[in-house]
Amino acid sequence: MDKVRVPGVAWSREADCDAARFGFRKNARRLSFYASHTLRQARQRKPILNPRVGGWVQIRLGSMTRILVTGGAGFIGSHLVDRLVADTSNKVVVLDNLRRGKTANLSAAMDRITFIEGDIRDRATVEKAVEKADTVFHLAAQSNVIGAVTDLDYSFSTNVTGTFEVLRAAVAAGASRMVFTSSREVYGDPLALPVAETAPLAPKNAYGASKAAGEMYCRVLASAQFQPRVVRLANVYGTRDFDRVIPIFLGQALRNEPLTMFGGQQVLDFVWIEDVLKGLIRAATVDILPGPVNIGSGKATELRRLANRVVEITGSRSEVRIAPAREVEVARFVADTTVQEAALGVAVPLDPLGHLAEILDFFDVVKN
Repeated sequence: MDKVRVPGVAWSREADCDAARFGFRKNARRLSFYASHTLRQARQRKPILNPRVGGWVQIRLGSMTRILVTGGAGFIGSHLVDRLVADTSNKVVVLDNLRRGKTANLSAAMDRITFIEGDIRDRATVEKAVEKADTVFHLAAQSNVIGAVTDLDYSFSTNVTGTFEVLRAAVAAGASRMVFTSSREVYGDPLALPVAETAPLAPKNAYGASKAAGEMYCRVLASAQFQPRVVRLANVYGTRDFDRVIPIFLGQALRNEPLTMFGGQQVLDFVWIEDVLKGLIRAATVDILPGPVNIGSGKATELRRLANRVVEITGSRSEVRIAPAREVEVARFVADTTVQEAALGVAVPLDPLGHLAEILDFFDVVKN
């Protein structure tokens, strides 16, 4: 029986931790208990009993040593880097082509990381970046629906070919884990809400299709020695973001310009950046993950309600205008967070928009 190599983890017995065969769909209640028990025991530095094989595995949260973050100068990536370098035992390498990322996002961490300006589509660059890495967080992507539609070649070559290059290099370098940030867009227009991980993948735009393809390559290249972990992110919001609905609405409101809604009937799931960071790190460090995991708030937010709230907190004189819907956009999504809460221990918020004021403060800092 093969051993699964986990960075910084000591094995006292051989144990097969192939989560894909754990039977999550038939054992949801058992997983819920086991995941919460695992996280609690791991924090106490106690050995964990794998109920599937009876093997004892010791897990230590935050046990990573050398870490590669692709897209680490971007919105989510830079926040993740800040969190990772807070543990001085982590050696963090950031790879970013700075197409959307900014070195300013890494100002607090730059003296504690190795930064490589380069493209994930370039094989030699990726091989250099991933050398000796234990864990990879793969966030580099064309991460915008409209951007992916308007530049199909870039979105495909980056999100599909680039993801393959990162996977291939990670396997060759002997990395044991990779967290791949997929998207709610892989589901397309769902048949019902909330959307569970078992829902069919039916992307309706180029961005969703490219993320679904990345997930398939993660599955193909997985092995006992290399475990890609897939997380499907809802609408993440936080400081350092731009060109997405919340920063766009805030900018329009601060300028007293009309807030434009395309279609006006959208119902979305907004999740705060800090909750996403918890999910990403725990996806890399928990022993068992049953498969792809949604990360969201699990709460439905009507876009009109978001617009009204932005106007309220900014004291703006802006009005809300409705423009024709954009066909490529998914209009309704709410994540089923059952697995997120059980396997990753990431709780859902009472108010998914409760951190809007923090972004407003960030706008003021940037402006001044």
